[in-house]
Amino acid sequence: MSTKPTILNKKTIATSRLFRIESLEIEFSNGVQRNYERLARGHSNGAVLVVPLLDDETVLLIREYSAGVHRYELGLPKGKVDAGETFLEAANRELKEEVGYGANQLHHLSTFSLAPSYLEHTTEIIVAQDLYAERLLGDEPEELEVVEWKLSDINELLMTGECTEARSIAALFMTVEYLKTLRDVKN
Repeated sequence: MSTKPTILNKKTIATSRLFRIESLEIEFSNGVQRNYERLARGHSNGAVLVVPLLDDETVLLIREYSAGVHRYELGLPKGKVDAGETFLEAANRELKEEVGYGANQLHHLSTFSLAPSYLEHTTEIIVAQDLYAERLLGDEPEELEVVEWKLSDINELLMTGECTEARSIAALFMTVEYLKTLRDVKN
């Protein structure tokens, strides 16, 4: 295992309402120095992506507008962790805001990063089970459509072209494996 490089200098070179770009001067253990740029973590305490299971065979997806690709996407509920919240509390809040359900059972499945060479951001992946109806007012600009989807039909979901977000796709496949493991333990 290599020794982690040392950050010699870090400075913010651009900011927006949501993002901050940092320039990092890095020195590796062999003495080589490089300059990297990264999209740094904003003011949030992280993010969550929730896999809400209506039952062991059905996931609840949401259809919402995605500005980055300028289209509506099917995916999993997600959002930032607010100040003073744990990521499990944030997952349950986002679930109530975006899907209209809370969860009696929350399981931390994994932590994902996207483009870790360029983004400091990570997302906690949470499986939500034993759902109950409860809606909280969220910050979405329009009502989100909730879509029930059979976990056995994930490949068909991907073939529609409506679900392209890597975190949602990976979380769905990981949830299928998680549920298989739970069934194997019970048997």
